[in-house]
Order: sequence, then structure tokens, then C-alpha cells
Amino acid sequence: MKAFFASFVGTLLGLAAFCVLAVVLVFGGLAVLSTVSEKGVVVVEDGAYLVLNLDGLNLTDAPPRVEEAGLGWLFRGEGPQPLALHRACAGLRRAAEDKRIRGVVLTGAFAPDGYGTGFAALRELRAALGEVKAAGKPVRAYFDEVGTTELYLASVAGELTLNPFGLVVLPGLASEPMFFAAALEKWGVGVQVTRSGKYKGAVEPYTRTDLSPENREQLTELLQGLWRDLRDEIAAGRGMEAGKLQALVDAEGLIAPDAALAAGLISRVAYRDEVIDALRAETGVESGEPFRQIAFTAYLDTLGDGPEAGGTVAVVYAEGEIVDGEGREGEVGGAAFARELRALRTDDAVAAVVLRVNSPGGSAGASEEMLRELRLLRATKPLVVSMGSYAASGGYWISSFGERIFAEPTTITGSIGVFGLQFDIEKLGGSIGVTWDRVTTGDKAGLLTAARPKSPAELAVFQRLVDRTYDEFLNRVAEGRGLEKAAVHEIAQGRVWTGARALELGLVDEIGGLGAAIAHAAREAGIEGEPSLQEYPSTRLLSEALTDLLQGGEFPEARVAAGLRGPLGGALRRAEEQVRDLAALNDPLGVYARLPLDLRVR
Repeated sequence: MKAFFASFVGTLLGLAAFCVLAVVLVFGGLAVLSTVSEKGVVVVEDGAYLVLNLDGLNLTDAPPRVEEAGLGWLFRGEGPQPLALHRACAGLRRAAEDKRIRGVVLTGAFAPDGYGTGFAALRELRAALGEVKAAGKPVRAYFDEVGTTELYLASVAGELTLNPFGLVVLPGLASEPMFFAAALEKWGVGVQVTRSGKYKGAVEPYTRTDLSPENREQLTELLQGLWRDLRDEIAAGRGMEAGKLQALVDAEGLIAPDAALAAGLISRVAYRDEVIDALRAETGVESGEPFRQIAFTAYLDTLGDGPEAGGTVAVVYAEGEIVDGEGREGEVGGAAFARELRALRTDDAVAAVVLRVNSPGGSAGASEEMLRELRLLRATKPLVVSMGSYAASGGYWISSFGERIFAEPTTITGSIGVFGLQFDIEKLGGSIGVTWDRVTTGDKAGLLTAARPKSPAELAVFQRLVDRTYDEFLNRVAEGRGLEKAAVHEIAQGRVWTGARALELGLVDEIGGLGAAIAHAAREAGIEGEPSLQEYPSTRLLSEALTDLLQGGEFPEARVAAGLRGPLGGALRRAEEQVRDLAALNDPLGVYARLPLDLRVR
């Protein structure tokens, strides 16, 4: 028997040692491969086309947390590959001046994720693509099927080709919130709401089965404003009248190639092989060989720092939900960002700071924690705000003290309002035989419990807290923007605005993208020439991330995409996003400055 147990234990120890060795060998090999990939050399041939294939890309404001070269997919899972906006724009502008680059070929379809690939970011990328065209270099686009996002970007192309069996999917914009009130009632989950601002619709998915009249009003105006800007820019890019494009959209929605060609929305109908043959001939390549080209992501890796850089401008990216504490991948952790802002404030090497916001807001407490550090920072060096696709509610809270605020016409901003959500599971527990009893030391001792509904007196406590937070929100905006508090209240109440309307209302100072904000910050800091950029969160080398993984350190959460396509897949993804949004509501007091939870415009 002893021999048996000795043999058994020995086998287990041997198996454990083998597993450990295998893990070390695998990750050691990956580290070596990643190091090799980091040192790879890419050659750009003279007369090559720069190919920007959008398939699998998600246009983000912030750079990736782990570099994408080589084995970056280990930390990203099967999710979309991030394409950082500023780097992408810089790459296109460099290509416009690069004598080796003949032109740009655009193809494929984005894979939007989270708050990436929004229309404000696309507008800046589109402008950079326009600079390539303005430099006299051809911009060509080919699509098997093209949607609003890709068409908006490609509308500047000199030649826009569609597959004969393709479609232009251009039905207009829609936002389709999901409502859970009936389901929560069926499950026995109670919801009690406190809020300030009649347009603050973030609570409606949990209290209603449809949009309130006020929410419908603001969403209608918002989408109409966004669509008007997109439609007009697409029409201008294609040399069409906006009214003619609107008539085509209203008549077709899913526009066939012949109708799109007749209207001038596209310039050619052809198969992919015909387009490739033409590119082969143009670049002097034999039939059967790839035309002379370089992938956009590979081209970005060839770019150095450019001309001698001047002083340093720090770019801080606040992208995602604003949450209390450190935050996870895709979130803006109030404590983590406040700590970084403190470091930048005391760093003499940093001459100015640009805060890039792409956030629907979130925790009011975390927003104030960040704003406090931003106000202190502004007292020591220039602070400029650049609004991305979303800079609303808590996202506007942290923007309000920028010396100058830049936004795009299609930025979704405002939503100056506050709400609180209180859930109870008393009925749910009772349905499965779970009950609660309680002993307290006073009337308010059970204030934070989820085991029963809040009493009217307890709800009054939360309402006072929400009203006080809203009042402080108004104070912050009035002081930061130099407006009367009463005037802020008139345009607040939780209402969302486009960047174009926000400019008219005094909530932003100038229409422009991240590049414009960086240039302004550099001027304010007295920097001559191109500034040196320091970005936060910064991109880490893959080898560093692998080392942390082996040592048990922190690394970005890997996300695996569900891979669902079509209308059903889209609905399931939206449900997953809303559940994820709900999980991000972690303010200790349950008070939030946030956009409507399901405001995703596609």
C-alpha cells in the first residue's frame, strides 16, 4: 500500500512538474517570438499603395494597452484590433508627404467595440485621408458591401468601387434602447429612482417599457443633427446635392449598385479581381503577382519620430465608463486617473496637458475626483480638452474646466444631470423561499440594503443627495465655462447635444479634433514646432506584458468576441453591452452622471 501511495504521489508530482515546465516553455517561446516580431524590418517599395484594410479594426482614441505586433492577440482575445486615432491620422499625413507612397486603397469593414469607431473619431480620420487626396495622390476604395461608417470615411475617395452584388447600406441613423422594466417586475426585482433633470433618460430601461416623451424628443433632435452632418459631408465628398442623397436614402435604404452609380454615390461597379488587375497594371506588376503595396499597420511601424520634437505635451485618454476606484480595461478608474494627473501636474518635463474624452460618464464621485486634479493641474500648466465621439454627463463634468474645449460636430455631449438607482430583491427572494429579518439602531440604519424597497423617508435621503450633486454639477459647469448658473440649468436637465449645438450653447469653444487640441496646447505652452507626445495610458511592449503574466502581475483583460453576426447577434451584443454598463455602476453612494445606458448610434 505504501508503495502504491508513493507511486501515486510521485506521478502527481511528475505531472505537476511537467505542467509547470510546459507553461514556462510556452510563454518563454512566446516571449522570444514577441521579441523577434518587435525587431522585424518592413521595407516600403517605391510607388507602393498604402492599403488600409478596415476588417477587424476598432478605431479607438487611446492607444492599445499592449502593442499589437506579433502576439498582441494573446491579451486581446478574438476581439477587434485597436487602431489608435492619433497614430492613424499621423500615418496618413506622413503618407501624403512620403514620395514612396503612390496612394491609398481603402477596403473592408470596421469592427466597432465599446465606444470606439464613433463618428467624431471617423471625421478626424476622414480629414487625414483627405490630405492624402489633396497632395495629389489617388485614394481608391473598394467594398463588397458598404455601411454608413465606412461610406462616411470613403466618401472622400476619388474612386469608390462597389461589387456588382454588393449594397450600400445607408438607411439613416437609429438608436434602439432595450427596456427591462417588465422583465425585472416578472423576476421580482424592484427598482426605485431618484434623479435631477427631466431629460435624464438613463434610468428608463429599468423603469419603463418605452421612451418617455422627453427622452424621445431629445434623441430625435440628437439623431437628426448627427445625420444632417453625416449626410451633408457624404454628399459633399461624392459631389452630390444633400437633398438628392436624402431622396435616395428615403427611397432605397439598401441601395443597389446600379442605383448608387446612377446617383453618383459610387464611381464604379466592378469585381475585386478587376480592381486588383487595374492596380497591378498601375504599379507595373506582372499578372498573378500582388500589386505593389504595404499594409497600413505595417507602414505605421516604419514611422520614426519625425522631425526634432519640441517640448512635451501629455495626452490623457479618458475612454469608457467612469467608475470608482482603479477601473478595468475599457473603463476610466477615478483613482487611477487622478493619480496620473497628480504625477503630470508635478512633472516639470510636461509643458501642457490635453485631456481626450470619449466617455458617457458614470460615477459622480469618480468624476469629481478627476476634476479636482484637473483643476489643480490647470493652475500649473495649460489644460486643453478634446472631446471624442462621447463626452457627456460625467464625461462633460471632467471636461468643464478645460481652458479651451474642442469638439467635433458629431460629438455627443451635454447630458448635465444626475440620477440614482436603487434595486431591491425582496419579491425575488420570496419567490424562492428566501426571507430577511432585521435589527437596526435607528430609522436610517438599513438605508443601503437591497433586501427591501426604500421607504419614502429613505428615498427622500437619496433624492436630496441627487439634487445636491446636480446643483454642484451646475456650479462646476458655470464656473468652468464662465456662464450664469441659471443659464446652465436651462441647457442642462440631462439633455444631450451634438458638438455643433454645444458650440452654439457655449458648452464648447471650437470645432476641431485631437490634432487641433494638441496644436493649441503646444502654442499655449510656447512650444515651437512639433511637440513631443507622452500618452496615458501608454502602450506596453508585448514582452513586458508576458513577463508580468509569468510573474503574476497585472495585464489587460483578454476579451473573446462572441462572433455572432446578423440582427440576432447584434441584439445579443447590445444586451451584453447593457449588462456590462450596469455592472460598471459602482459609485459607493449610487449617484451617477451618465448618458442613457443604451445610446449607441450606428
